[in-house]
Amino acid sequence: MRDHGAIFSLSNFRPAQSGRVETYPCLPGYPPPAPSLPRPSRAGQLLVISPGRTLALCLAEARPAVLAIFLLRFAAGAALGWPSAGGDFRRTCGTALVWELAVFFVYLFNGVTDLNEDRINGSGRPIARGSLDPGVALAVALTSAAAAVLGALALGGATAWLVPVLVLLGYLYSGPPCYLKRNSASTAAIGMAGGLLSYLAGLTSPSVTRPGNAALTFTCFAIGAATWMGLTGTLAKDLPDIAGDTAAGRNSAAAHLGDRKARLLLSGTAITTATAFGLAALLVSPALRVPAAAMLAGAVCLAALSNAPLSQGNRSRRRRPYRVFMLTQYATHICVLVPLLAHLRAV
Repeated sequence: MRDHGAIFSLSNFRPAQSGRVETYPCLPGYPPPAPSLPRPSRAGQLLVISPGRTLALCLAEARPAVLAIFLLRFAAGAALGWPSAGGDFRRTCGTALVWELAVFFVYLFNGVTDLNEDRINGSGRPIARGSLDPGVALAVALTSAAAAVLGALALGGATAWLVPVLVLLGYLYSGPPCYLKRNSASTAAIGMAGGLLSYLAGLTSPSVTRPGNAALTFTCFAIGAATWMGLTGTLAKDLPDIAGDTAAGRNSAAAHLGDRKARLLLSGTAITTATAFGLAALLVSPALRVPAAAMLAGAVCLAALSNAPLSQGNRSRRRRPYRVFMLTQYATHICVLVPLLAHLRAV
């Protein structure tokens, strides 16, 4: 991990004017200096004046599609590990709430720290387009993190340590001094860790004590889906953002390899991950065969689209492989959840 010498100080930030892109002057061969974090100076004022609009913009910045897939991961973990004697549904709902608050912090904080590269890449999210003050967003993110940790401590059990770990990983990913988001390997590792923690949080949510038998089906699905998220997702996400990532000093695989080689690597990674998961599903559990087929179909579509003119050109077109990646995640989790929920309801 690189140490860019940044100090976590909310008093060092000079907010960028709307539409202005800050550059990072640096010597050749050296990474650009890390931007300081914004000061939530006007947070209280803006939240009082327009709390609904501010929170709606924060929600948009935190990417509702990503919040939804994290909830599906949590739900899949809970359904796969639901105790045969019955679990505490209210506790599961409470755990899901604090988990989503932690995820909300992770992605809103990431939006705050991604301001400059998002503007270079032409992102339409609220902070990049100037609709949401980064200091206000930081205040909301920190409040969400505090609420998540306090809620987790109140619930106890495995939740009491899983939520703080997720919050910490989110900070290390986006914030000083580590900025793990600047390297594809650490990005993939954090992505897989976030997925696995979500499944584990769901698995342990019905009871304060961990279920005695974490089934092989759960383990196979959690590892397969987390690998899809970490490896395929990292490449798909970086593909349309090469310009901004390079300007911000990120050593992403897409920026390092170039567009053509990155697309070939993305295609190979998607097919390999889905095939490996499919073979494991055939050996482990019939319940995973339909989700594995959904992932393989999505991988084939992703590979074909990544190397077609339909995913080249402007940023919207270049994001199409990432959208296929996300849709594949949704399909895979829904194919797991629907039969399990139907079975649990029948019992």
